[in-house]
Amino acid sequence: MKSSALILTCICLAKKGNADNFDILIDTKENSIHRLDSLNILIYCSLLALTVLTIWIFKFRRVSWLNETGLAVIYGLIVGAIIRFCGKVTPTTHLNVEAEKSARYNQSLPPDNLFIHFPGILNVSGVTKDQVYAYKFHGQLIRNTNEIDLKATFDPEIFFNIILPSIIFYAGYSLKRKYFFRNLGTILTFAIVGTTLSSLLIGLLMYGFVQLRPNHSSFTFLDTLYFGALISPTDPLTILAIFNEKNVDVNLYALVFGESVLNDAVAIGLSGAIQNYAEHYSKTGDFETHAFLHALKDLCIIFFLSLNIGTFMGCATSLMTKFTRVREFPLLETCLFVLMSYSTFLIAEVFELTGVVAVLFCGICQAHYTYNNLSEESRVRTKQLFELLNFIAENFTFCYIGVSMFSFEKHHFDAIFIIGGFICAAIGRAVNVYPLSWLLNLGRKPKLPWNFQHMLFFAGLRGAMSFALAIRNTVSRERQTMLTSTSLIVITTVIFQGGAANYMLNWLKIPTGGEDKPEQSTYQSIRTDVENPDQCNITHQSTSAGIKKNDKAFLARVWGNFDSRYMKPLLTNSRPTLIETLPKCLTPLSRILTTTQQLSQSNTTRRIDSDSDLCIDDSSQEIRRNSINRVSIRLQDGYVASYKNYEQQ
Repeated sequence: MKSSALILTCICLAKKGNADNFDILIDTKENSIHRLDSLNILIYCSLLALTVLTIWIFKFRRVSWLNETGLAVIYGLIVGAIIRFCGKVTPTTHLNVEAEKSARYNQSLPPDNLFIHFPGILNVSGVTKDQVYAYKFHGQLIRNTNEIDLKATFDPEIFFNIILPSIIFYAGYSLKRKYFFRNLGTILTFAIVGTTLSSLLIGLLMYGFVQLRPNHSSFTFLDTLYFGALISPTDPLTILAIFNEKNVDVNLYALVFGESVLNDAVAIGLSGAIQNYAEHYSKTGDFETHAFLHALKDLCIIFFLSLNIGTFMGCATSLMTKFTRVREFPLLETCLFVLMSYSTFLIAEVFELTGVVAVLFCGICQAHYTYNNLSEESRVRTKQLFELLNFIAENFTFCYIGVSMFSFEKHHFDAIFIIGGFICAAIGRAVNVYPLSWLLNLGRKPKLPWNFQHMLFFAGLRGAMSFALAIRNTVSRERQTMLTSTSLIVITTVIFQGGAANYMLNWLKIPTGGEDKPEQSTYQSIRTDVENPDQCNITHQSTSAGIKKNDKAFLARVWGNFDSRYMKPLLTNSRPTLIETLPKCLTPLSRILTTTQQLSQSNTTRRIDSDSDLCIDDSSQEIRRNSINRVSIRLQDGYVASYKNYEQQ
């Protein structure tokens, strides 16, 4: 990770000479940079370790007024202040350089590289004059900073290319699909319609606020609209953790979680559409009907194509794991799974689509199909791996938000804009929840009660996505103001709203302690199911009797029927097979797409709407044994025996 302010590259145009001393000096400088890089990483590792230990203490002491993400932000603020005010400014040398009159470059942007012809003689033996040095463009110089201050500031692309994909993929991979699809219409309404309305309203209101500023002409309507798009997505990580601990009503959990998963994708699509509007279509920066329609068309196309890329990559991984014997080598199987999932994000970005949307739907497909084809070790490994990556990425992001408030040099504090941002974000969230809830209650069964609506409004914390969108471009003064306002809104909502979530649950009298836990199905719960296959029929019968047909959304019922008859038999080893579901005229094709493993299974009964397809009702209830001798790793005796993907021997 090279993050020095100037990366020095020497292009020697002189004859070769004895430059040993010069090389030693360069090595010394590189070693100094390496030590600073190591110190930077050590600081963040220490912050994360301190956060983990404090979380354990708080859980042990049952402290509920401060949450893990709030702790990460607070620790980050403390360390950032220490770096900012106690760090030592590194002395640097300055040389004024003027471009040649014949130089040609885009006048609207600084050049990426400067090739400096240095006519002087360095005080190093063996190094002659007339050398050329290349300096890489780093950014606008705001103030004199110490070197560790610069090192503590990461390239914004790290968030988009490394941190965000792991967070978004885990959201899709751990999605509790049963309650998500039961509330699909409501979730889509809040996530798509609500987020769009919130973005537009915040943009309009903020445009009014900036008119109150003395220098209001610097902000255009597109600037405030972009701010509305980046501040609209929610990240209720803290509240969901409390929901999980308190065992809150599963429908409320599904609404909060489902909306937060999808509105990230909607927000990044809206921000991209606004940028396209300003770059390709609008000539004046004001509202133009034809430009708006073009940008809206691009938004729909990009979203649709990104969704299809994610779905295609998930299904492709499922087919690979179904029709190959890679499951005989769990380590290779896990590597293939991870690489295919991450490649989804990169493919979408390469084709100028939205990687966040692609990797989200890839995660949903991987959980719904590919997970059932994996070996036992890979199932456990992928679940735990992405859970760990998500935890580290989320807490690192909030630590960095705290540190960057002091270490990141491109902050600009504008009191009117910041106050307006807080007010407009709250109004936008209210418009997202209350009017749409009233409309949904006209046809929804069961209806959303007032306490659920208040909790949905309160769960509108801002987080990683808003910060990542804000820090990606901080060249202009307007974008720097947006970053400062966004950072303050994220910090305030995470610390205060997240800390008060427990008390809000009690004050609103939200039902807690239900029997059906809202957390995702972990491998421990799956293990209990597969070790007791005789309980599957009982669960199935009681679930069938207790669930009414209208508990599911109409789209979910239609898709569920198609999925169980065609998609799952095609992409997994589940029954019934395509031989049984496809028309007789397609029997040759269905035989090709059906594996011997599918044919060797009995026609099983699974729990309706279960997030796991691992519970099998075998009439003989015989223990199955893995027929692949090369798989030598076992978690516990008997754990392997009950999974459907293992052939009976």
